[in-house]
Amino acid sequence: MHKLMMPILLGATALTAVPAHAQEKDPQVDALIAEIQALRAEVAELRGEVEAGKAAKADTAIKFKATPELSTDDGWKFKVRGRMMYDAATVDAPDAIDDAGLGFSNEMRRGRLGVEGDMPGGFGYKAELEFAGGDAEFTDAYVSYEKGDMEFIVGQHNNFQGLAELTSSLHTQFFERAAFTDAFGFERRVGVSAQYKGDNLLVQGGLFTDAIGDLDENNNSNGVDGRIVFMPEMGGNQLHFGGSAHYRALNDAASSVRYRVRPAVHSTDVRFINTGAIGATSETGLGLEAAGIFGPLYVAGETFWQKVGGSPAGDPTFFGAYLEGGYFLTGESRGYKGGKFDRVKVANGFDKGGIGSIGINARWDYLDLNDAGIVGGTQNAYQASLNWKPVDYVLFGLNFAHIVYGDAAIPAAGDRDYSVNVLGLRGQVDF
Repeated sequence: MHKLMMPILLGATALTAVPAHAQEKDPQVDALIAEIQALRAEVAELRGEVEAGKAAKADTAIKFKATPELSTDDGWKFKVRGRMMYDAATVDAPDAIDDAGLGFSNEMRRGRLGVEGDMPGGFGYKAELEFAGGDAEFTDAYVSYEKGDMEFIVGQHNNFQGLAELTSSLHTQFFERAAFTDAFGFERRVGVSAQYKGDNLLVQGGLFTDAIGDLDENNNSNGVDGRIVFMPEMGGNQLHFGGSAHYRALNDAASSVRYRVRPAVHSTDVRFINTGAIGATSETGLGLEAAGIFGPLYVAGETFWQKVGGSPAGDPTFFGAYLEGGYFLTGESRGYKGGKFDRVKVANGFDKGGIGSIGINARWDYLDLNDAGIVGGTQNAYQASLNWKPVDYVLFGLNFAHIVYGDAAIPAAGDRDYSVNVLGLRGQVDF
């Protein structure tokens, strides 16, 4: 722009040097004046472009919550997301059980990296890969659309199994969810779903096939899932009451299911209760859930019935349930959003010179895999946990479980009724 100012100044100087009567008559002066006016217009145009560029840059906002989130006024949003969880645990079982999976074990429980965001017009997306198992595989991978109180999703996502399963692993109070969620094979699947969310009411439903990694030319299963939640706030307390129903048809002629579960930690591959393979043509599930958050205190519980259809054993029905509660010694409340538990926000973290959040929790976790002549075993797990969050996105956890088994799949010198103790440590960070 300074290059343009030079001829303007020269022109102005020339004008001051010309007598008034010459300015009125000399055509060269008139041409010079016209050129100066043209240069002024060009300068104004360039200035406008510069200001417009500044305005365009100001339209993009960057927020930082463990990772940058970019957004624009016209509806674009983009964020990189991820998590890392590392566990170490020991499983103490009767000496008569000789299994290499017992004793000390450790693993990266979860290692995920992905992206999520919004697009103009109400569209959104999320894609995340899990690397902890050695081979990358998708967890969430979907496109969504929101209109008012409605949301529609196409792709791989959770199929509304219940409160424990839908609550992110980042926000659970124990290393592993309730035993029935793993035993009955809850997982994300590819499908289409719709959700209505009002002030106190949540209604969810969808049609699903298999998980991305299990898809082939002929889908092995098709199912329908639904959930309804009533979630009122009363006197500053958050209440939660819900139920879900699920049906899954198994399409293969030789289909079977198997229900089993690890002892409260994932780093061991031992399953003390296990139905073995059961011939099946379908699965039908029914769940009930309830929870409440009362300041630093919370309680939650669920029950779930899983019926196997088309089984030579006579359509057995298996059952799981849990009841848990916890208290934050440092005064926080358990987070809640959209019909599930959410992030605990640290009131006085290390970044503010405080000690962070400290919470203690207890849970009874029951699973019964005995029915219709199938003896998979039962468990009563009595668990306790201590969680410390120095800041919002970092957690260190200590878990203990005393698990009493009946009709265990693994005998201890011929005895199938015994107990094991489990102790575990976790370090976790997310962004």
